[in-house]
Amino acid sequence: MRRQLILTMLAAALAAPVAALAASYDEEAFERKSIPAYSITTPQRGTPPAETVIGQVRPYRVRKGDTLIDLARYYDLGYNEIVEANPGIDPWVPPVGATILLPTEWVLPCCTYDGIVVNIPEMRLFFYRRSKDDPRTTIVYTYPVGLGRDDWRTPNGKFKVRGKTVNPQWNIPESIRKEHIAERDDPRTFIPGGAPDNPLGKYRIELTLPLYGIHGTDIPWGVGMQVSHGCVRLYPEDIERLFPLVPVGAPGEFVYQPVKAGTRGGTVYVETHRDIYGYAPALYREAEAALARAGLSDHVDHELLVSALDDPGGMPIRVTPDSSEPGAVIRASTTVEQPKEHDDRGVPHQDDDEAGDD
Repeated sequence: MRRQLILTMLAAALAAPVAALAASYDEEAFERKSIPAYSITTPQRGTPPAETVIGQVRPYRVRKGDTLIDLARYYDLGYNEIVEANPGIDPWVPPVGATILLPTEWVLPCCTYDGIVVNIPEMRLFFYRRSKDDPRTTIVYTYPVGLGRDDWRTPNGKFKVRGKTVNPQWNIPESIRKEHIAERDDPRTFIPGGAPDNPLGKYRIELTLPLYGIHGTDIPWGVGMQVSHGCVRLYPEDIERLFPLVPVGAPGEFVYQPVKAGTRGGTVYVETHRDIYGYAPALYREAEAALARAGLSDHVDHELLVSALDDPGGMPIRVTPDSSEPGAVIRASTTVEQPKEHDDRGVPHQDDDEAGDD
């Protein structure tokens, strides 16, 4: 029912579906992909922005040779996001001609809108920085990430960026080295920077949280999965774009918000994600807390909220009544402004600040 309603809403767009390359993807194509950024009004300290829903859901018609794994990377989504938005679709052999959803729309996590924020349940990073041209505007960059396995969980907590490294060497912790010996008879104590099997990739952002960092990966298909030993992994092309934007000293936080609540155009939306570490089994309670944090508790229809929490798609769902279709589940969707800081490939200009000397 949910999927039928969404596809009905998007039917007009299908006359001109999202443009795609011929179903043949390679590293060069991924490096050229466009990654939009979003503009929000810079909020006053201690208050949320006026608008906290960014992006828009888009339809895509599957072509021969497509996989959801390639499409996720090309449209800058994690494996979890594209699979959860399209239940029942084979990720390796999606039916040619089928219409799928690209869930490129998000409620911003509450309640930090400066520096780096990683929301663990949705496996997504948000980076906020003031516009160089207008401090009243904040630019939001967002990227999918891979996170820690259940036995190596990515922690909650605040941090600051303490350094940045190009082609970092991975000095393998003894506990992980023992795991490597047991699993594949690999006794190495380090992997040099630039090695093709270095799991840190080409760029690493070091944090004041001991043992954790934000970096690239040697296995891009693991973005949107719980595959790391607790660190945050980005697609190689994403960390290459994020790296020069983030200054040493920037604040950050790992948050755990399986339910987010936000607004767009005076309407309230809720976005629900899988509770990957089992910290929040009572989603309705999480939703009440999210709505209360955002000051939106008095603007929600109870039945729509319950329906939204039952939705597994991980996209913003309207929870205020719609006057034209009472009781309908409606997603937010508007055109978003592209920030001036980006060229037509979404790549930061070369004059962007690059801090750090290691």
